[in-house]
Amino acid sequence: MLEQYDDVISVKELCEILRIGRNRAYELLQTNQIKGFQMGRPWKIPKSAVEEFLI
Repeated sequence: MLEQYDDVISVKELCEILRIGRNRAYELLQTNQIKGFQMGRPWKIPKSAVEEFLI
């Protein structure tokens, strides 16, 4: 399912994968339901964190 994505994804890609809106994606990141980190302003999300969330 996630093979087409790099090891670190963006918020836009997270929205595509989970079929959610940007607000929901930021909510998941800010509440640590999905582990991510910020480099400057943009969020970076390890693909493994998304896989863990889906399990």
